[in-house]
Amino acid sequence: MSHWKMITVAMVTGLALASTAAASEREQLRIVGSSTVFPFTSYVAEEFGAITGLRTPVVEATGSGGGMRLFCDGVGLNTPDINNASRRMKTSEFDRCQDNGVNDIVEAQIGADGIVVAQSIDNEPLALTREQLTLAVAAQVPRGGELVDNPYTHWNQIDDALPERRIEVLGPPSTSGTRDAFEELVMEAVSESLGYPRPYSRIRADGPYVDSGENDNLIVQRIRQNREAVGIFGFSFLEENRDTIAGATIDGAVPTVESISSGEYPVSRSMWLYIKAAHEAAVTGLDEFLDLFMDELMIGEGGLLVDEGLIPMPAEQRMEWRQRVEDRVTVSRSDLE
Repeated sequence: MSHWKMITVAMVTGLALASTAAASEREQLRIVGSSTVFPFTSYVAEEFGAITGLRTPVVEATGSGGGMRLFCDGVGLNTPDINNASRRMKTSEFDRCQDNGVNDIVEAQIGADGIVVAQSIDNEPLALTREQLTLAVAAQVPRGGELVDNPYTHWNQIDDALPERRIEVLGPPSTSGTRDAFEELVMEAVSESLGYPRPYSRIRADGPYVDSGENDNLIVQRIRQNREAVGIFGFSFLEENRDTIAGATIDGAVPTVESISSGEYPVSRSMWLYIKAAHEAAVTGLDEFLDLFMDELMIGEGGLLVDEGLIPMPAEQRMEWRQRVEDRVTVSRSDLE
């Protein structure tokens, strides 16, 4: 970022700190969670370190579910202060937090993102439906009124309009919020139309779907090198690599900022932060970090995170979430049901 932008952020948010008067037990924020939210949080963390003079937070990509496990382990300086998530906290995770004494959790929605299916830009354009995607990756498919093991090995076996290419889908692991959202927004959403007796989301483990870990950049690198493969990851990684990879259309919609924001693109989800309120007094910079992250200069229409691929919320919604964070409104189980 240019020097003048950094100065502007500091002036507007009032975060230029000469020193920290209050003593604390830990002087560096620890943040875990979603690989999709990771680029946004890392960006804010770097700016926070540059603007405030405080230590740059440590940000780890552990997956939404993996981060929730660490976050909910308990209250204490050996546990994370913030968890990034590319889907909302589950009630089972909330219950585990409560059981372990993590009672006051502040929830913040920061924006939206799309889940894309992308391939090498050297391939012919790819148009997919959610039904076709489900039939490619599901462990079982409906046949004659019952479920059978998925027989499909090539895309054109699903639909002869699709390319005669081996099905090789590089996707996130079960701990990932991207995986959770894909299962819900793609597989479960079309289960009934495909003839499944109930919402179905079990992904095959016989080879065509390849669990590729939490690092979405590695998936991008692999599909650049392997024209057979497609990758599943967050829209921001497509935005950063449009010179080498291309997104498939899903149900006729092209993944763009506009189509995701409007809801035209069918595979989109919200981005979240979960904050451990009990750590405010014990960890230097938690308040200032949240102020910076929720500022318009980060998550607003012309915010710096929009350049990184974040889809901004409507202004009224941004204001509401900013106020909830400022007031330290804690999430309840009923909010998540």
